[in-house]
Amino acid sequence: MRKTHQVPELIETLRAALGHSGDSSSDFDLNPDFKLPAGRKLRPAGVLVAISVTGGAPQVILTKRSSALKHHPGQIAFPGGKQDEGDADVTAAALREAWEEIGLPRDLPQVIGHLPEHETVTGFRVTPVVALLDQGFQLRPEPGEVDEVFSVPLAHLLDLDSYIIESRHWRGVQRHYYSVPYGPYYIWGATARMLRGLAVRMK
Repeated sequence: MRKTHQVPELIETLRAALGHSGDSSSDFDLNPDFKLPAGRKLRPAGVLVAISVTGGAPQVILTKRSSALKHHPGQIAFPGGKQDEGDADVTAAALREAWEEIGLPRDLPQVIGHLPEHETVTGFRVTPVVALLDQGFQLRPEPGEVDEVFSVPLAHLLDLDSYIIESRHWRGVQRHYYSVPYGPYYIWGATARMLRGLAVRMK
């Protein structure tokens, strides 16, 4: 197990940041003219914002979704997914999915707290579960779901100047969204929006 004097400070800073009150977010934050349908039913889901401190500077673990998937093929995402009947809550769902998708043992992450819920265009109410990893583990990407597992420096993701507002046509209209590129990885949409929410709280 790797410990540094910076880890307790990071944990304290994260807890303070996650303790701040704040509104939930959505895929439509930058599109005020879009009207969300009344009475819509959202499915609960949890994603794991896993911050590894095993190799020096803290890194956030992300995945590149399989290009064979029906929904969001090839996109960058957190490990995670919808809450199943057997999951006690969205935290349990995030930990279970991280085990299934990348081989992260469920008892390894130290859960620090949660970011506000994020509503996706696909009808999910996603809770980002922020956790610290102070031990390494054997990556085991699930071939049917994950093409690649990689890490991005936390410092890059906490720098608000790293974020860009971009747009593209979606269902006949111009839709704006956040992106936070890193090297060859194009991180955008819900993942970028949730990461930016963390960055704002960590200012």
